[in-house]
Amino acid sequence: MRSFVTGAAGFIGSTLVDRLLAEGHQVIGIDNFAVGAITNLENAITCNETRPGRFRLISLDIQAPELTGIVAGANPDVIFHLAAQIDPQVAVADPQRDARSNILGTINLCEAGRRAGVRRIVYAGCGDGMRADTVSPHMVAKRAGEMYLRAYAEMYGLAPICLALPTIYGPRQNSCAPDNAIAALAAAVIDGHPEAARVDTTRAREYIYVDDVVEALVRAGYASADDAGTYDLSTGRRTTVVELQRLIEAALGGHTSPDVAAGRRGELSATPEPDRRLGWSPAVSLSSGIESTVRWMTEICYPVADLAS
Repeated sequence: MRSFVTGAAGFIGSTLVDRLLAEGHQVIGIDNFAVGAITNLENAITCNETRPGRFRLISLDIQAPELTGIVAGANPDVIFHLAAQIDPQVAVADPQRDARSNILGTINLCEAGRRAGVRRIVYAGCGDGMRADTVSPHMVAKRAGEMYLRAYAEMYGLAPICLALPTIYGPRQNSCAPDNAIAALAAAVIDGHPEAARVDTTRAREYIYVDDVVEALVRAGYASADDAGTYDLSTGRRTTVVELQRLIEAALGGHTSPDVAAGRRGELSATPEPDRRLGWSPAVSLSSGIESTVRWMTEICYPVADLAS
């Protein structure tokens, strides 16, 4: 199976690339490296060195006119569209930049896919709770991308699947990226200054581990044309920053701070049940996912020598 991945060097995209290669896919990935890192693709590059032709990486923005020819040459069975401008604050400060990436870039990809005869595009959209937020320019742009995919489905017979995703976390996540409370808080706790973490402490959020997202993406890629539509990947659980800090401290083998232990814990307001139509449900618990994320951060981002100093 031939797969085309936009945003391939991001933490979600690179994890997807690794999974696709492990399943025997031929993968072409593109990234403009505004957020993604080449180090995230070390496994994929090594795979291609031992088995030439399995993976190709192209440095390209999804708005580029060359995209049409590249998609046509790749002739993929499925396109996984993960490339996006992801910072809501950038969308407020420069809404045109956000729209160029998230709307015009998606239209460019739709056109490239249509001309190449690709029916299945899997789109990483916003979770159900965020989708109704028409005050945020970023959410408006992401919804517009989804609506263009629907329009192309009606006009040209594409069979897109849009995955409505809550906040995603896991290894390779940038702790400085926006809306990444787990990575930001973990970095601050590891540094010994949890109070320095710049996270929104006023809201409980829904978190989903990157491997669970990749599982849903792969299932969407394999799904039949009749399964086109939007799927809400809800975990059914919202978690406070207080609870996140408790879990992070536990993963680091430390003791929970008294003020943290006294906070509200666990499941708060109800969220939609996970959409089962793809045969998907979240498999990684929040505590296990945080343990894996913290382990990666301590091994990769914070070497033992640094922690001991």
